[in-house]
Amino acid sequence: MQQLADQLQAHFGARLQTCTVDREEVTIEVSNEDYLAVCKELRDHDSFRFKMMIDLCGIDYAHYGRVEWETEESSGKGFSRGVEAGVDTTVTWEKPRFAVVLHLLSVDHNHRVRVRSFVDEQVPMISSVTGLWPVANWFEREAFDLYGILFEGHSDLRRLLTDYGFVGHPFRKDFPLIGNVELRYDATQKRCVYEAVSIEPRTLVPRVIRHDQRYTEQGK
Repeated sequence: MQQLADQLQAHFGARLQTCTVDREEVTIEVSNEDYLAVCKELRDHDSFRFKMMIDLCGIDYAHYGRVEWETEESSGKGFSRGVEAGVDTTVTWEKPRFAVVLHLLSVDHNHRVRVRSFVDEQVPMISSVTGLWPVANWFEREAFDLYGILFEGHSDLRRLLTDYGFVGHPFRKDFPLIGNVELRYDATQKRCVYEAVSIEPRTLVPRVIRHDQRYTEQGK
């Protein structure tokens, strides 16, 4: 993995904002402006030949590192008792809120790489890679639907998983888990009506930290 990281740094130079190797995975970070050109070279250059796009997704880093309730134990009885906020751990996040992440595979060289590029929060737009990997079509529609990220050059950027009239982007961290409206049948009007959600939000799922060595090297 370190060899691939060194190759990437030598080839792209300053166009890589970061290049890290962690858990035997290589992650590079590029600016919005360099995103499409770097992706094209990753696909076409003989040293890389990342012909396959495995995955593309959006990420919302709002509230990154912040947790209301954490524990070191899991429970067979569930966590229904956790209805009140407990600890409030805050980790400073200095980068933009939204990012697009690609996972690429080079069958020729048996290499994988993760590409991350941040987008502007007010106008979350980035170039579409459907011209490089047509399979990105649905992935980009999904990221648009769930995070509101716009992909410039996409030929058919419609919602994919929500309804045509759906308002908002449900994977954004500030989108309420219970939604904004609820549906009920009104006997007086003899029809279904939409109303503002009446349920109070509660913290039900804690962050569970396990110390079982699954993510550390044996003996360290």
